[in-house]
Amino acid sequence: MEDHRRETHVPSFGLKEGRRAEEFAGYTILLLSLGIGVITLILGDLTVPRWLWTGVLLVWIIAVNVCISGLMGRAGELSFYLCALLTSWVLVMTTLSSGGLIVVLMMVVAAVGSYLMPMRWVLGVVLLNCLVIFGHTQVTGVELVESLVFVVFYLILHLATVFMAFATSKETQLRAQLEQKNLQLEAAAVLLEDTAASSERLRISRELHDLIGHQLTVLNLELEAAKHRDSTAARQHIDQAAEVAKGLLTDVRTTVGQLRQDSHGDLQQNLERLASAVPSLEIHIDVDPGIQTDEDVSATVVRAAQEIITNTIKHAEATELVLTVTQDNGTLTLTGTNDGTAPRNITPGHGLTGLQERLEILGGDLEIHTTPHFTIEAQLPLGRDRKLPT
Repeated sequence: MEDHRRETHVPSFGLKEGRRAEEFAGYTILLLSLGIGVITLILGDLTVPRWLWTGVLLVWIIAVNVCISGLMGRAGELSFYLCALLTSWVLVMTTLSSGGLIVVLMMVVAAVGSYLMPMRWVLGVVLLNCLVIFGHTQVTGVELVESLVFVVFYLILHLATVFMAFATSKETQLRAQLEQKNLQLEAAAVLLEDTAASSERLRISRELHDLIGHQLTVLNLELEAAKHRDSTAARQHIDQAAEVAKGLLTDVRTTVGQLRQDSHGDLQQNLERLASAVPSLEIHIDVDPGIQTDEDVSATVVRAAQEIITNTIKHAEATELVLTVTQDNGTLTLTGTNDGTAPRNITPGHGLTGLQERLEILGGDLEIHTTPHFTIEAQLPLGRDRKLPT
């Protein structure tokens, strides 16, 4: 995608305090596994050279880290997951002592699978791990009964770990879906309030015009007719009354014109309400002061912000999002930039496609950029340059 946008401020993201609990837990377990590997390397009885065992351990760590980080597509993550699974088997089978401790690496791989694969596949991995454990006990000379006890024990640990990871994964997905629903409801509430306010302003303007405006017009006409009569003493007062009536009529017309303008609400407040509906994402709102929009543009900005936030929740794996609204040379620009993972290839889904169509109706445009951060930019013309919706 050609990058032809004007130069804009790129936000600097910091680490959000209290990053997602599942990420912290994942990296903590990875660090624990690294410690187990180091202990086994130093104290364990290995059947292969230690440099070779260390290399396999490093490959396992890299593969698991890639699966946890989510930097690859689904095909890439599954490839690295298979690599992590196979290397965990190699690490276990090449360790004669401390075998019970090194089995934790296989349990970690099984737990990571809960985030990447259907549960039936993960259970298959658990069964394969149990077969490897059984084979390891037989190779190391453990009696059959004791070997079966080991297998059952580690099977229970495997299942407990997998089900806990699966429950955490489901809870994360459900929380994201709930936040998306809350975001939709909040956006709908904002637009309904703006529409209701606009309708009320229009009603008041009609009342002012029909009741006070007509009466002032009649008063002004009566005073104009009285000025042509022969009462010299009253003429001065009539002239003053006529001036007052004209001034009142001008004020009423001005007030009616202002009330008939479409209500656009407070963009800063409306966007902050959307942000409050998504507690898991830290959203920063920055709206240039003095921006004036009509109802159509305001509604489009709200919908665009809703789509940017939804897209960030579903696809970016981000913790921070910056929404800025600027106005320059008759163009309003809404920019959304997050600190998540930027996809290599951009394929707009129904949400972004619908937003593009909504913008084009008003003569606007949508741009997507992946560097230095993933950014969605919605541009809308204001005033005379804007298309009227059909």
